[in-house]
Amino acid sequence: MTDEPAAPAPTRRPSAGSRDGARGRPRADDRPALGSRTWLEGSRTARRWNVELLGWVAIGLGVGTIGSIFVGRAVVGFAGVILADVVLWAGMLAPVVVAFTRGVPRGLLRIRALDLLWAVGFGLVLRVVQGWLAVAAGDSGALPTYPMINGALPDGWLFLSVISPIVVAPVVESLLFHGVIVVAVYRIARRGLEGALLAIVCSTAAFVAVHAITVGIADWGQTAALALVGATCAGVVVLTGRVWTAVGVHAVYNAAGVALALAGTALG
Repeated sequence: MTDEPAAPAPTRRPSAGSRDGARGRPRADDRPALGSRTWLEGSRTARRWNVELLGWVAIGLGVGTIGSIFVGRAVVGFAGVILADVVLWAGMLAPVVVAFTRGVPRGLLRIRALDLLWAVGFGLVLRVVQGWLAVAAGDSGALPTYPMINGALPDGWLFLSVISPIVVAPVVESLLFHGVIVVAVYRIARRGLEGALLAIVCSTAAFVAVHAITVGIADWGQTAALALVGATCAGVVVLTGRVWTAVGVHAVYNAAGVALALAGTALG
């Protein structure tokens, strides 16, 4: 009996758990799920958020800030305050519009239910810390109050003290400071821990500077409180990749301040 030739061993194809072909690319199920990927992983959706965009940020902030101060002094009364805010917001929104016409970084505008918990938690804690800092800087610790005119709140109070700080300002400011600036600086710095820290520092510095120029800062306690708010909002964006988290933190922080001032006015 002659020996039959042995059958050739079957060629083993790359399994689902192997590398993808000769190029050595990771298999599809090793990559982050599409719904969980963000610009933090280097998405091309943010590739045009670059140094040139930061130049637009500088122009927008410069024109908006100077224009706001000029209008606020040229137009007296409630109308002047409103117009000054509108001019400042327009200056902030201009580079935001430029940024989003270049592309929307993946995941930046995504919303998660957990964002609400982050917002409430951080916003309230920051307001408590702000109270401690105010007392440490020499404040009496009494509840803040709104000025009264003939026993009533002044005209435009609802817009200036509620709608503006709780609704408009958190959205406009966070899109610029914690969205455009954070993403652009993080990408320019080639990501990583150094990029994250640089993004937080640059965003916070711009946030504090604009408030100091347009609103005014009375003492070091207010400076420290603003810096903490700005750094926290920038930090949560770097951690989550989502800007609405920062919007929520800012809105809750301001809303807590409004609630305290209303309580102080009612009790005073």
